Amino acid sequence: MSDAPLLHIVNLRKNYQSLRPLRMRGLTIGRGERIAVSGLDAGAAEVLVNLVTGASVPDEGEVIVMGRSTASIADGDEWLASLDRFGIVSPRAVLLDSASLMQNLAMPFTLDIDPVPDDVVSRTTALAKEVGIAADVLGEPIARLTPEMRMRAHLVRAVALNPELLILEHPTAGLPEPDRRPFGSAVARIAEARSLAALIISEDVAFSREAAHRTLALNAATGELKHKRSLFGW
Repeated sequence: MSDAPLLHIVNLRKNYQSLRPLRMRGLTIGRGERIAVSGLDAGAAEVLVNLVTGASVPDEGEVIVMGRSTASIADGDEWLASLDRFGIVSPRAVLLDSASLMQNLAMPFTLDIDPVPDDVVSRTTALAKEVGIAADVLGEPIARLTPEMRMRAHLVRAVALNPELLILEHPTAGLPEPDRRPFGSAVARIAEARSLAALIISEDVAFSREAAHRTLALNAATGELKHKRSLFGW
């Protein structure tokens, strides 16, 4: 296994539809490390996710994922193949409201969801249980589920194909306050079990404390990341 960090951002600058560009002087996430970053609104968070996944490239600086600059991705086919490295939890991700929870959770494994094949049912049920989704709700249409259960569904789909880097984009923005810390605990538990690294973009202090090893606050004007908290004594 390489000792290179999973994510290394250096002197990042990216213009987008905002009063100032997205700036980040430096961020490094090692294998199995979960870091929460605050100070990014919804627009900046989307830009950062796109930069990390290689959907866009910096105007200045570098985004290096697993030892390789995203700017070196040659074409669309290579980029699509590279997406398997990431698991993304975002309210922007699409769930099919007319389909059942089971059918939605099965989609990373198969598009044959009517009915879902038995082997996929078994895998999906086990993942759902691990994330805290009871078997008796798997047949419910997505449209009937609570915001908290929908976000747990996003988490199941994000980890289904064994990514190396989990990216969470304001995952608790639509959750009631009592559901935020438990969801953070679920994220930490799932990531720990898989030795998953995670970039957590969130303004939710309670959630971040549960989900992350340490939290950083971004100064949008300078791009500096200020250390806020550590479980490891850093």
